[in-house]
Amino acid sequence: MTDPNGLIGPGRPAPDFALPATPDGRRTGPGDYRGRPVVLAFYPADWSPVCGDQMALYQAAMPEFERYGAAVLGISVDSIWSHRAFAESQGIRFPLLADFEPKGAVARAYGAYAPSGEADRALVVLDQKGTVAWSHVSPPDVNPGADGILDALERLCSNREVMAG
Repeated sequence: MTDPNGLIGPGRPAPDFALPATPDGRRTGPGDYRGRPVVLAFYPADWSPVCGDQMALYQAAMPEFERYGAAVLGISVDSIWSHRAFAESQGIRFPLLADFEPKGAVARAYGAYAPSGEADRALVVLDQKGTVAWSHVSPPDVNPGADGILDALERLCSNREVMAG
């Protein structure tokens, strides 16, 4: 089930992957975070004004994400070297993953690849088992903020409490 834009929809098992996270070859992906929620923040490109603001916002909101035990992974088709410089310049400490080669393979698997050859500005929240709990696509020039992510994490937390009780 996907939304009209093609983005993977809630209730679907999320495709697993491991993308380069550091120049030394360390790879990571949602499978490394099983047992906790994962936020996948697809974005078009490092160094664009909206992307810089969006990723900086997620870094600033990290204490809120951590309150729910959530990991955040930024994903674009830029190279790991671009990600490294971008993260250092913006003070971003969560992983920025390079969906570089084959270009956009993970974004395509999630339905978040734009005809322009970049990732869409898409958000996907995975539950603790790796199932899509929420997804959203924003226009390329609109920062989607963190409210939708936090609402999805709140619902996951509430559902977990109900299931445990």
